[in-house]
This record gives sequence, structure tokens and C-alpha cells, in this order.
Amino acid sequence: MPRYRLTLEYDGRPYKGFQAQDGLPTVQGAVEAAVKAFAGEDLRLQAAGRTDTGVHASGQVIHIDLTKDWRPEVVMNALNAHLVPQPIAVLDAALAPPPFHARFSAAGRRYLYRILNRPGPPALDQGRVWHVKKPLDAEAMHAAAQGLVGHHDFTTFRDAACQAKSPMKTLDAIKVWREGDEVRLTFASRSFLHRQVRSMTGSIAEVGVGRWSAADLVAALEARDRTACGPVAPAHGLCLVGVDYPEG
Repeated sequence: MPRYRLTLEYDGRPYKGFQAQDGLPTVQGAVEAAVKAFAGEDLRLQAAGRTDTGVHASGQVIHIDLTKDWRPEVVMNALNAHLVPQPIAVLDAALAPPPFHARFSAAGRRYLYRILNRPGPPALDQGRVWHVKKPLDAEAMHAAAQGLVGHHDFTTFRDAACQAKSPMKTLDAIKVWREGDEVRLTFASRSFLHRQVRSMTGSIAEVGVGRWSAADLVAALEARDRTACGPVAPAHGLCLVGVDYPEG
């Protein structure tokens, strides 16, 4: 039974998150329905990550096992045809060795958060950026964010509904920079807690507007208390941009 590794891009706004839910529109449900329409098979796909309601992706990775040995380009083109007009696209398809697992084989995940930092609201990027009117100091945000890098107890930045067994995570890198009217944040880690990126982004933004210092951000982390977290950034500014796998 061939296994296919697929890279997905999607707009998260019309969906109640990635994970399939009975009676609700989800990314997983839409892709599985496209597989059914194309190959006639009912299956449960596996994904590198389960993005929340409203969160986007430009580099989500999934795998599916099909009975018939289709060429990867046929699988990609057929799924894209059956996904129209939904805002989901298969960007790449390849055969993967049986040990490959979209979730468990992943060595790292990368997220991008976009903040539109200007007085006027977004028009072209509505629903894809967080609009913050007050000027943000991107350099101060970047410097403060380095206090979150490393292996820590991230209870403060963990959603109360998080099902992870432990709040301990290793954050490999955070970068904050300005591009014109946008302040962008990237986060890299093997894995993240539920809403960890949005929680950290909201607290880092408090440094950017001058309400918090770098020391306040570290104190929030060290409090290991959800109530110490700043405002949680909205979902629509967040995008899963890539999943890394060991070479080979």
C-alpha cells in the first residue's frame, strides 16, 4: 500500500480548525472528502500539526495511504480538482517510505505571525494579519523574545485546554523584525503546546507597545501560571510555514 507525503496550503478562516469534527467544516474533513471523491477510499489522514480555528498554513505536511499505486502528480492534481472551490491546495506530492509519518517523523515545525502595524486597517490582507495601531518597537520585541528561547516550562503560554502531557518544551528560535508596515515573528521548535505561539506573540507585543519590559516577559515565563500571560494574539495572523524532517 503506497504512502504519499503531501504539502498543503490553506486559508484557515472557513474552517473550525484542521482536525475532523462531525458536522463541522475542517481542513482534514475537506481533504479526506477529496480523497474519497478521487480514489473511492475512506481514510483518516495523518498531519504534522493540528492548526486551530482560523490559523493558516503554507507548509502543512500530511500523509495518506492509498490502495492503488498512483503516480504522485496524479494524486496531487486529482485532489486539487476535487478541492475546488475550497481555499485548500496540494502544493507537492511524493511517495514516502512506510516508516515515514507526517507527525511522528517531524524534527521541527516553523510558524510565522504577521502584525500589520499602521493606523489604517488591512484591506488586501484582511483575515491574514493582526492589526495593531499603536507603534511597535520590533527591535525591543526581538531582544525580549530571546528570553523565551531554550528548554522551559511554558505553562504560562499554554492554553488551559492543552492536552500535552508536559508543559516542558524547547524553543529553538524566535526572530522579530519589521518589513515596512508589518512586524513579523517566526518561531521554531520540534513541537508546540496548544496556542503557545499565539500566547507568546501577544505577550511579546506587550513589550513592543511599551507596556512590558524584557524582564516582565521573562517573569511571566518563570511564573508558570496561565494568568501571567498577556493577551493572546488572534488566530488569523498565524501561519504554519514549514515542517522539517531528517534528511532521507
